[in-house]
Amino acid sequence: MIKANGRAEFMPLYEALASEVRWKMMSLIAEGEINAKDLAAKMNLSPSIVTLHIRKLEQAGLIGSRRVRLNGGTHKLCFLKQKKIEIELPSSREESKVREQTIAIGHYTAFDVYPTCGLGTLEKEIGVWDDPRYFLDPERVQAAILWFGRGFVEYKTPNYLLPEQTAEAIEISMELASEAPGLRDDWPSDIGIAFNGIFLGTWTSPADFGRAARGKYTPPWWHRNVNQYGLLKTIRIDVAGTFIDGERLSDITVEDIRLGEPFWTLRFEVDEQAANVGGLTLYGAGFGNHDQDILIRVHISDSEKEGKE
Repeated sequence: MIKANGRAEFMPLYEALASEVRWKMMSLIAEGEINAKDLAAKMNLSPSIVTLHIRKLEQAGLIGSRRVRLNGGTHKLCFLKQKKIEIELPSSREESKVREQTIAIGHYTAFDVYPTCGLGTLEKEIGVWDDPRYFLDPERVQAAILWFGRGFVEYKTPNYLLPEQTAEAIEISMELASEAPGLRDDWPSDIGIAFNGIFLGTWTSPADFGRAARGKYTPPWWHRNVNQYGLLKTIRIDVAGTFIDGERLSDITVEDIRLGEPFWTLRFEVDEQAANVGGLTLYGAGFGNHDQDILIRVHISDSEKEGKE
């Protein structure tokens, strides 16, 4: 089940739902796995139009797909990923207790990466591709996109909590995808995420996106035959566990992640022992389909204020 609210990362979900055609498509998919060609025939639409609708539903996390061999060919079968959506309406009291802090893509503090790899600013490439040495180039702090085949990048951000404050939940939002040589619509990658040295879980990115379209914010100078955009994912760590876009990722709770540290550490990793070693691309503001850097939201409980109330 997806638990959604008014945050920016859920706008694609609401856009996907705001279409009678896409609701009819989901009804047909719910009857059983189906490919785009058969779906187009049942709805009397062109395959290209159906493909666009499928992409919106996939980006919203409502449907998934898998490739199978049938009758001597490869078919992409669509299936429903969700049965329910829970929407939390705005609350002024809760909004006032949220602190937001961002981390630019190039502001990593540690790394160990292997080709294919590289970095780019909003204006140019940094150094040459597939040479990890450039991840220490002075210009790296200007990077708005980075990618690698396996390894990790790690970020640090200050802990701004006051002594009388407690974090009820931490949300981490970022745009990411796999990293393939060129572009691959079917290129799974197991991306591990850790906070303060505590492993939160693994999310499997389905692809290195961009074959069908350029990224909405990707600069005009950027090459057309490489990574264009990713998926905006939100990890939430609270008292019930760790969730990604509302789906349980692990049983790690907000009490487990050592929030008393003066600096918080965030790591993204593709382990060489993973089942799907498909690399990682991180998109920042000015690249991809979501104009943002890594965003951390801290939901704060002020114990001193609540005690007076």
